[in-house]
Amino acid sequence: MAENKTLKVPGATLYYQVRGSGPVLLMIPGGPTDAAIFAGVVPHLTDRYTVVAYDPRGNSRSVLDGPAVDVDADVHGDDAHRLLAELGDEPAYVFGSSGGAVIGLNLAARYPGQVRTLVAHEPPCGRILPDAEEYLAGTEEVYQAYRTGGVEAGMKRFEEFVGLSGEEQEQPQTPPSPEMMEGWGRIGGNLDFFLGHVLRPVSGHLPDVAALRQGPARIVVGVGDASTDRQYAYRSAVALAEALGRPPAVFPGDHGGFVARAEEFAVTLDKVLNAT
Repeated sequence: MAENKTLKVPGATLYYQVRGSGPVLLMIPGGPTDAAIFAGVVPHLTDRYTVVAYDPRGNSRSVLDGPAVDVDADVHGDDAHRLLAELGDEPAYVFGSSGGAVIGLNLAARYPGQVRTLVAHEPPCGRILPDAEEYLAGTEEVYQAYRTGGVEAGMKRFEEFVGLSGEEQEQPQTPPSPEMMEGWGRIGGNLDFFLGHVLRPVSGHLPDVAALRQGPARIVVGVGDASTDRQYAYRSAVALAEALGRPPAVFPGDHGGFVARAEEFAVTLDKVLNAT
């Protein structure tokens, strides 16, 4: 059973869940999702790690103190830093997915002493690509589509922009748990905040490659074996791995492989975290 906890941080209260025993493994979800996105993979890790998953500020149960405002990678990175400080003094393992991977990269660059190994799975950090200006223009188009047409128009343009439109996503191999079903139900309520206040500032973050290369934390960029180079997250992950001078680690599934192929994904993640 999970321990459900909260942590007060400047401007918000973070909700997080703790399961298992062993060294801390912080799991950071991306986009409009929350801790429940990891409900399938977490049970396969709790015999080796104290797994901590949380809702990023503004999403689901991590509520803001006041009106919605833009939240950039530095603010999210500070939240992860404060959460790790609450959990103990030892460097932690960190896994971040999509926008959560961007947050993990920010954390490792700015608070390197808190991170033992970071696995950044398909971070959408398009500013590292040769066509960075086109990428930034695309995020602006998504934002403007949302502003003029609402969530449905914004998400349609988002899926086209990131390369997911028209592609069939892998489905879970087992029926989703009640926790995951509840999480999917909450995501719809996060879309306004994601499109209006998170997408541009987080996707516009340029990882500090020099700090990541020089710091004590081991940085691993992950890609899905079912992802393709028409997807911005995959392309930027490959480019970041090249900039860091290390080949990407290949994980089962696509951008959400930890949902569709949870047990396989957990096995790979454990191996990557403990590789030397």
